[in-house]
Parts: sequence; structure tokens; C-alpha cells
Amino acid sequence: MVTKSLIIPERRRVLKPPFAWIDRQFLFHGLLAELSWQENLLYLFLILVADRDGLSFYSYDKICQLLQLEVDDYIQARNGLTQRQLIAYDGRQFQVLALPQRQQRSPTTVKLKPARVNDVQSLAEIFSRLMPGSQLST
Repeated sequence: MVTKSLIIPERRRVLKPPFAWIDRQFLFHGLLAELSWQENLLYLFLILVADRDGLSFYSYDKICQLLQLEVDDYIQARNGLTQRQLIAYDGRQFQVLALPQRQQRSPTTVKLKPARVNDVQSLAEIFSRLMPGSQLST
């Protein structure tokens, strides 16, 4: 059994309301890899701003401004997430949906190499690779 210990115990993350969460099946079922960077960005944003029922009322212009997305990219991302049944949109509000049932990929499909100290990357580094030309700072 792996023994876990906090690296910086005084900075332990505490989930206090309100908080956002992403179902780990989003990664394990391959959705993260299947979605475009715009879809991933919009999905993450909607998760962060949604209430406990997954609802948010941000307008497209505010979303485009905050995420630095062109309107066409926003519309494609929104439609892609809707078609994949990850979100619902009724013209005035969004709902982040429970992930659709999917078969988990076989362990032989995904090969993960063990992490090394120099393999650690910040979210900004990861998103900068997903979003070429991004202005995210580390």
C-alpha cells in the first residue's frame, strides 16, 4: 500500500462551500482527450461557476470576455458539449450534467509512465499547450 503524506501540510486543500468538482470519470473515460481545448476550457469554466445543481446564468459575451474566446469558438464549444451530453443549454442558462454512462477504456489502452520530479507541470503550462497563443500566466 502506498503511504501518502502532504508535501506542505499547512497548505492542505479544504473543500468549503461553495466549491467546484470534476467527476474523475471525465479523465478516465477519455473525455478530456476527446474534447477540443475550447470545449475543455468552457466545460471547466461552467463547472467553476455552477451552483450545486450545475446551473449557471453567465451570458455568452461575459463567457467570451473571461475566457478570451471568439464568439464562433464559444458556439462550437457549447454545441460540442451539448452534443456530447455534458451540458444542457436552454438559451438563458446552462446546466452541467452528470456524465453520460460510458464503458471504461481497458487498462491496455492508456499507458501512463510513472511520474518523476521533473514531470510536474502547472495547470497554466498544461492549458497553454491546449490553447496555443494563450495569455495565461504561471
